[in-house]
Amino acid sequence: MSREDEIVRVTLVGSVVNLLLVGLKAVAGIVGHSAAMVSDAVHSLSDFITDIVVLVFVRVSARPQDEGHDYGHGKFETLATLFIGLALAAAAVGIVVNGAVKLARALQGEELPAPSTIALWAALASVVFKELLYQYTRAKGKKLESPALDANAWHHRSDALSSIGAAVGIGGAILLGPKWTLLDPLASIVIGAMLVKVAWDLLGPSFGELTDSSLPAETEMEMMRIISSVPGVEDPHNLRTRRVGKRIAAEVHIRLDGGQSLAEAHEKATEVERLFRERFGGESHIIVHMEPIKKQ
Repeated sequence: MSREDEIVRVTLVGSVVNLLLVGLKAVAGIVGHSAAMVSDAVHSLSDFITDIVVLVFVRVSARPQDEGHDYGHGKFETLATLFIGLALAAAAVGIVVNGAVKLARALQGEELPAPSTIALWAALASVVFKELLYQYTRAKGKKLESPALDANAWHHRSDALSSIGAAVGIGGAILLGPKWTLLDPLASIVIGAMLVKVAWDLLGPSFGELTDSSLPAETEMEMMRIISSVPGVEDPHNLRTRRVGKRIAAEVHIRLDGGQSLAEAHEKATEVERLFRERFGGESHIIVHMEPIKKQ
C-alpha cells in the first residue's frame, strides 16, 4: 500500500468516528440541555470537515513534479494543515463567544437548564474514542512523515481534551445543583480556549513553510557538518534551506581545489548529495554550487 493510500485509510477511519460522534454529541447536547456538549459537537464537526480536506489534498500532494510544479506538489499537504488550523480556530472562537454569552446570562441571574446524564455519558464516550483515534493517527503520522496526519491527530486529541472539560462541567452542574449550572457554559469557554492554543500551534509551522521559512538552526548546522565531512570540500557557505511538504530542500556553495579535473570536482559534489539524501531522505533536494580555490 502506498503512503498516500495509508494516509487516506487512516483519515477515513477518523472521519467515520467523527461523523458518529457529531450525531451523538448533538443529540446528547440538545436533549440533555448542555451548551458544553453542543460546543463539543461543533468541535467534532470541524474534525469531520478537516478529514475531508485531508482526503482531498493528500491526493494532490502525491502527484509527481510536472511542468508547472518543478518541486512537486508537497506543499498542498501543508496547505491542508493550514486549513485544519483555520477551521479549528474558527470553531474555537465560536465556542468561546457562545459560552461567554451564556455565562454572562447566568451571572445576571438567568437560570440555565441543568444538563442531564445523557450529556455526561456522551462526553465520557467521546474521551475514550477520540483518545484512541489520536494514538492511532499520531503513530501513522510519524511513520508516514505526514504533517497533515500529525495535525489531524492533534485535532483528535484536542477533541478528547475538550470532552474532558465538557464532562467536568456537565458533571459539576449535575452533582452540585441548580446554582452551579453555570459550570456548563464555563466548561465550553475553557474548551474553546484550549482549541485556540492548538490552532495556533498548527498555523505557525504551516505559515512558515508556505512562506519558505528556513529550517531550524540545529538542522542547518547538521547539514554543514555533513557537507564539511567530504574530503576536499572546504568552506561550505550560503546555505539556504526550506521544507516542501515532507521533503527538505537546500542550496549550498562549496569551495574545491581549482586544479583538479571537472570529473573529480563533480565526484565530490555528488558525494555531498549522497550523504545529504542518506541523512534527510531519498526525496530530499539539494543543489551544490562549486567554486574553485586557486592554490598558491
